Amino acid sequence: MVGSDRVLARLMQLHPKKIDLSLGRIERLLTVLGNPQDRLPPAVHVAGTNGKGSTVATLRACLEAGGYRVHAYTSPHLVRFHERIRLAGRLIEEDALLELLEECERANRGEPITFFEITTAAAFLAFARTPADVVLLEVGLGGRVDTTNVIRHPAATAITPISLDHQAFLGDTVAAIAGEKAGILKPEVAAIIGPQPDGAEAVIEARANAIGAPLFRWRHEWRCDPVASLSRTAGEGGGGRRPTPGEGESGMRYEGPRWQLDLPLPSLPGVHQIANAGTAIACLEQLPQFSLSAAAIAEGLRHIDWPARMQRLGHGPLIDILPEGWELWLDGGHNPAAGHIIADVAQGWHDRPLDLIVGMLKTKDASGFLKPLARHTRTLRAVTIPGEENPHPAAEIVKSATSVGIAAHKAESIAAALDDIVQQPGPARVLICGSLHFAGIVLAENG
Repeated sequence: MVGSDRVLARLMQLHPKKIDLSLGRIERLLTVLGNPQDRLPPAVHVAGTNGKGSTVATLRACLEAGGYRVHAYTSPHLVRFHERIRLAGRLIEEDALLELLEECERANRGEPITFFEITTAAAFLAFARTPADVVLLEVGLGGRVDTTNVIRHPAATAITPISLDHQAFLGDTVAAIAGEKAGILKPEVAAIIGPQPDGAEAVIEARANAIGAPLFRWRHEWRCDPVASLSRTAGEGGGGRRPTPGEGESGMRYEGPRWQLDLPLPSLPGVHQIANAGTAIACLEQLPQFSLSAAAIAEGLRHIDWPARMQRLGHGPLIDILPEGWELWLDGGHNPAAGHIIADVAQGWHDRPLDLIVGMLKTKDASGFLKPLARHTRTLRAVTIPGEENPHPAAEIVKSATSVGIAAHKAESIAAALDDIVQQPGPARVLICGSLHFAGIVLAENG
């Protein structure tokens, strides 16, 4: 255990609840620290249920391809806390993180504060003290009273697709959750809106109109669609005629108020990533202070780094368990909307059987997550997430899987699940999914 791990363990004890949505405690601490959140580079603030992390990762890739220094704040981490804070393109180093955490701990003077609040304060300190051109902020939970919503004047805000999740904190309807997410919108700040269910879009529009936030909505003010081929090499500049079949590689077409771009598909797999990439590009279009060529955007799209989002694992101890020709994939999706997204990817995977290894949190809707996957899945192995405070027991996941028509069994570990699966005919494709925490354990076990 390194020094920052010991401090982080202490910070977990400062509040009896892991989640307690409020802005009072973070505002108190930030005042003591000199309000670093008011000294940040231009900020892009991103909320949503699904896709906000992918959108942030795409923004970062494109901006860095254009030569800009990018701070980024995301959560949760998969293996190490350091993943949450990226300073000018690099993960925060241990010595810097330890110093910042101890400074925040001293400034807090033992007052009640949640783990996410005090560590967000540390991130703001880091961002204020390290030169960069832009900061990308991913909302932790909700939006209106999320700790990151102390940024008064962001350069742009974005809301990715909203669905049911965290109902205990955000409300039990899509409309209620949309109201919380829309709390990040600010007067006279561009609001870029990704694909939304009808109930969510109406709530977001009402909030934007009430405060005077200009709306840039998917398939209204902008659109991003797959195309059969590209008419020219992406990156030669905006505009140009539409591609016709047979003229080049598969790609996508972005059309917004100012930009018309033929671009490659994002490196993250899945048709849903086209909309996430479009949301990121629509944000960039509303940031005139950053000069980005179509070539830089194309280069960024080809090199998006976002682990555990339909990630194929290529080597490591878990891969070694699989016979030659088998594939191992990883995704942190955990709610019904994510189940549909994974099912869309699986629809193109009929060249071989698909077996699932699933670990989930007790608070998640296992049946709702698994139902869209049922018709694509040969078998499922359920694992109780090790080291998790509130895991969904493997036996309960098995019951949920069986209820939606998936043949399922318990497994004592990820490795045991793989050992069991490979007794079946192959080659096959194995997908580990159900939780970002579970995905982090997989990455750690696989080295």
